[in-house]
Amino acid sequence: MIFITGPLYSGKRTFANALPGTRITEVQNLAKDADDLEKLADKLAAYDIVIATEVGGGVVPVDAGERAAREAAGRLACLLASRAQCVVQMFCGIPTILKGELPPC
Repeated sequence: MIFITGPLYSGKRTFANALPGTRITEVQNLAKDADDLEKLADKLAAYDIVIATEVGGGVVPVDAGERAAREAAGRLACLLASRAQCVVQMFCGIPTILKGELPPC
């Protein structure tokens, strides 16, 4: 599995479109309602490409529910990164490989 993460509108989907395989996007939104993040990470790891938007940067929300959702999203990202063969961080359309290697296209 290739895990692609980065800020909103950083080019994650454009980059992923050049890669073959099944994909799922915006997985950070699934974390807030998950009872078991480990099971969710296992389920998502079945996809070839998993894309999550980083939500932990910037101003910390005042609302406790929003803070908990951000915490869950961050924990899910860590679990996905540990399961991934390749982790790519996108920033300004530039991919940085943090773990592993991309498969040949």
